[in-house]
Amino acid sequence: MALDQVCIIGAGTIGSLCAVHLAREAQVSILVRREEHARALNDHGLKVSGKSNFTSPVYAVTDPAALPDFSLGIVATKATQLEEAVAPLKGRFGEAVFMTIQNGIGAEELVARFGDWPLISSVTFMSGIRHGDHHIEYELDTATWLGPYQGTSIETVKSVGDLFVASGLKAEVLPDVRPAQWSKLIFNHAVNSVAAVTDLPHVALYARKERPSDLGWLVAGLIDEGKATAAAAGVELFEDPWEMNVKAVTTGETDSDEYAHVPSMLGDIRAGRQTEVEFITGALVREADRRRVDVPLSRAMYQLVRARDRSYDD
Repeated sequence: MALDQVCIIGAGTIGSLCAVHLAREAQVSILVRREEHARALNDHGLKVSGKSNFTSPVYAVTDPAALPDFSLGIVATKATQLEEAVAPLKGRFGEAVFMTIQNGIGAEELVARFGDWPLISSVTFMSGIRHGDHHIEYELDTATWLGPYQGTSIETVKSVGDLFVASGLKAEVLPDVRPAQWSKLIFNHAVNSVAAVTDLPHVALYARKERPSDLGWLVAGLIDEGKATAAAAGVELFEDPWEMNVKAVTTGETDSDEYAHVPSMLGDIRAGRQTEVEFITGALVREADRRRVDVPLSRAMYQLVRARDRSYDD
């Protein structure tokens, strides 16, 4: 299939990384929320530094009605903004393939409410730092895992994977992406909820288990509850979430938060935004309830983070 017209819906960190790279191989339009964001992208293009260094021209709009036709739509908003972003596209772009790239699980079902587009599920660990509306720094260049969702052909997924690779991004196509989604879900559930409650970025403390009071025991307990839930759901994990945690925090072996990764839910809390806890820890707890798996640690963390979210409403 021809993928020469791509739309990125949401230009945060992941959306910007996708947009700036894919614009080397296709015409890229971007749907953003703020007029000044759109002006900056249209006037200056989108610049990437770090793992990649170049600037790409893009076309940005704030009005969904102004979007040109596209063959691939990548929904890159936060999970909390997903419905607001996709609802205005209902009934349009009938020939397009849509790809979700959110944290947690459940994004595909939400997108499917607004159109019968072929859907691709994806999971990514690539990360970056936004230095402004038109400058993104590419930090972690790990592969994005892609797979078909409910009948989408594997050939379609491979076409998108090939586009990612041709643009300079890393991608791996999987016949079933659920094991990868669950690996990241369990990792995120433990790391994000602990970060949201402790205000600690992802540092070596998360893997430390030398004393009974060490934080690693809590993280390991949350991961074990996630593994039990995945097993009850019949999901064989793609990677071990505890090993993912250890690998992430032992590179450099530092407890300093000066250069440490700030998990997304901690970033939301520090910015006074609603977190994605319903799509991450909440999703895991609900699945555990369906499977009759006891997850007391996960439930406590979910309630704590959800209380923080509700405090913003109050």
